[in-house]
Amino acid sequence: MAIKDLKHVHKKTRLGADVFVLNNGAEINAEAEAMLQALHSRSTGGFLEHLKKLEERGAEKFMASFYVGYGHKSIGDCGSTTIFIEGVSMLVAKAIQDWQLYSGQESSTRYVDFSKQAFINLADSKEGEEIQETWRAFYLKAQDPVRESLKKRFPIQEGEKEAMWEKAINARAFDITRSFLPAGASTNLAWHTNLRQAADHIMILRHSPLLEVRELAQAMEEVLREAFESSFSHERFETTENYNEAWQKTENYYHNSKTPDFALEKNEIDGGDLEKYREILEKRPEKTELPRFLDELGHLQFSFTLDFGSFRDIQRHRAVMQRMPLLTEEIGFHPWYLAELPDDLRKEAVELIEAQLKKINDLGLSKEEKQYYLPMGYLTSCRVSGGLPQIVYLVELRATRFVHPTLRERAQQMAKVLEEKFGSSGLKLHLDEDAHRFDVRRGEHDIVEKGSE
Repeated sequence: MAIKDLKHVHKKTRLGADVFVLNNGAEINAEAEAMLQALHSRSTGGFLEHLKKLEERGAEKFMASFYVGYGHKSIGDCGSTTIFIEGVSMLVAKAIQDWQLYSGQESSTRYVDFSKQAFINLADSKEGEEIQETWRAFYLKAQDPVRESLKKRFPIQEGEKEAMWEKAINARAFDITRSFLPAGASTNLAWHTNLRQAADHIMILRHSPLLEVRELAQAMEEVLREAFESSFSHERFETTENYNEAWQKTENYYHNSKTPDFALEKNEIDGGDLEKYREILEKRPEKTELPRFLDELGHLQFSFTLDFGSFRDIQRHRAVMQRMPLLTEEIGFHPWYLAELPDDLRKEAVELIEAQLKKINDLGLSKEEKQYYLPMGYLTSCRVSGGLPQIVYLVELRATRFVHPTLRERAQQMAKVLEEKFGSSGLKLHLDEDAHRFDVRRGEHDIVEKGSE
């Protein structure tokens, strides 16, 4: 069958989001694949015999009986699918990705044309639309002045290719001006998941404090049920639904207006215990992860403030535990973004932020709903917990010159703590020794089709 003839399961939400479950044209779909693996674990007939049973019986009744009916949830781990989600706010994307087993991709703010991109105006009011469009107007107005300012600060050097230099300048300009985009700006993402994790995460998402998330959870469940009917007919238990709804009302978002600028809040790792593994710590080569068994020594927990735009980057580290921060104005707008603007534009930005905040507060929305109108440059309360292998991986990846400066600063602070606490036990970090340098190779960090440049 040709790709154009494939029928993908599609659902549009009331708020305009599109949800697709990919049909890859395979004769053996996710449910059938799960059935084959389950049969393989329960008999010695062999793979070819199981294929015959699949052809004779089909996967539907098997999955309905064993995965759903008898509650063998591990069977759902054996079949996977990809869900494509379009036209949702940054807040919805973060909610879907707030899952340590999430795999997928989201649109980058560098490569989206925000002159045309829709905003999700949850208040459905003229005033809300005007606030979001005012942010858009400033974002677009700032592009050229910021680029010209960056070109003066970081002139092209001998031996650098002009095209790559231009791309690096543009990337830096987008990284600066994204701070003025409201979190209600729409984005697209893909979620690759097994059937079990899809059901488990949607069970949480359908009780989110955000209406947009709840509607999307319902749409995802509907398209998945249509695509894999036997795997998404789980009984709902009222006590479980009530429990999930109750805790999300108070704990879905994390916010502490007194969050320290940066602090190590917990350290469960005893230096003496770590000393036993000195050789492993000292001999680890560059671009190599520490063995996971070191997790048993305990966890570290860091608290710090970070702008919402950079939280979108650090949230990609699924191996560590992170709380979903509430986007609010209480901690202030990150000063780095303002400092990066040309002088005349900086003054205008400060005045704009003050005027916009008053209009946002006049909308009379809940703290969760206000997020749709606040720009991503505002600071949030972040908390990151993990074992030494996960924290070291995060630090080494995010403390380089190719990482957004506001996140790089936090990674460097974490690196300093790790060296102070565990350097005497043999821990060696492989860090970028020139992390603050403007490197035009940042212009290579793109995905383009051959012949499109």
